[in-house]
Amino acid sequence: MERFVYADNAATTPVAEKVANEMMPFLTKYYGNASSLYSIGRDSRKAIMESREKVASLIKAQPAEIIFTGSGTEADNMALKGIMHSKRAKGKHLITSSIEHHAILHTAKTLEKEGFEVTYLPVDKDGLILIDELKAAIRPDTALVSIMMANNEIGTIEPIAEIGAICRDAGVLFHTDAVQAAGHISIDVNEMKIDLLSLSGHKMNAPKGIGALYIRKGVMINPIIDGGGQERNLRSGTENTAGIVALGVAAAEAESHMQENITRLTAMRDRLIEGVLKIPYCHLTGHPKKRLPGTASFVIEAIEGESLVLLLDLNGICGSTGSACSTGSLDPSHVLTGIGLSHDIAHGSLRLTLGVQNNEEDVDYILEKLPQVVERLRSMSPVWDAQKNCPSGLKV
Repeated sequence: MERFVYADNAATTPVAEKVANEMMPFLTKYYGNASSLYSIGRDSRKAIMESREKVASLIKAQPAEIIFTGSGTEADNMALKGIMHSKRAKGKHLITSSIEHHAILHTAKTLEKEGFEVTYLPVDKDGLILIDELKAAIRPDTALVSIMMANNEIGTIEPIAEIGAICRDAGVLFHTDAVQAAGHISIDVNEMKIDLLSLSGHKMNAPKGIGALYIRKGVMINPIIDGGGQERNLRSGTENTAGIVALGVAAAEAESHMQENITRLTAMRDRLIEGVLKIPYCHLTGHPKKRLPGTASFVIEAIEGESLVLLLDLNGICGSTGSACSTGSLDPSHVLTGIGLSHDIAHGSLRLTLGVQNNEEDVDYILEKLPQVVERLRSMSPVWDAQKNCPSGLKV
């Protein structure tokens, strides 16, 4: 291969050198249990406190409002199950959207099996929540609204502040899955009236296996993991000090370089989108402007997404089709069908997500190789022979 381009940062990100360097001593030297009284235990406890402050600063929260978890998925589970179980006596209704990550959707399905009621809100063709549908869905027994901040497949950024205001006025708690957004766009949990927020380290250049849940002061929530009472009795288990330190460093780096990263990635993303859309019968998915800085997502007609990703890989380009967290399924992405795409069109999805390590040469290389890969696949496709002289199968 001529070049290696990693363009799947929405799936996971490389661990930043500074993050790795600062976490390493807590694997080899300061390995004490943070609950211990001796010095290396106290060192671990101090490092956890400092990291809590850094993560809180990233989203404009208070350190005591941050609970460390093992992942964004665990944080989502903790938010939904913890709130719904604590509110069971007064409210058994949960509202979410049809295009959430499976960490939310599967948790909601589990809650339904326990007797809770769930409303799944539709979205428009760009993936935006329909605000009037949200207002109409809120009931006297609604305990929680959970709407993701930015979609993991198409990159659309939801009107979180507006949703937060609606929930606050209705006296309903509001959770947002910000796993894709945290570290990449500015977040202020107070201005946005967010009560709970999930985030994950490996989406912002920290390692896998560390996440966090913001819980606004005064919000009562049941733990889903019982044990020694760590993390304010909400998430028991000996703390992953090295992972927590890594998350803190990554959060601080993301906050200090936020605007420059947004500006640089948005420019590269827009150039990538402009170039890819020159391919015939190729369409952008997600909102054209209200999208994550590094996310470019498409459907390419008469192409199977799996074949496209495999041939790109042979050219040294890492991208994804549908959801990178879901494998082994022949069903098209629920996000793409949720925004109104047919199964045939949705099967040709391609997501290219740029990160802080990417540069303009990476974009050039993708724009050189992708049209060649598409042309090769279409040359072998009987579907393309039938379609190339017909109108687009995508209704816009």
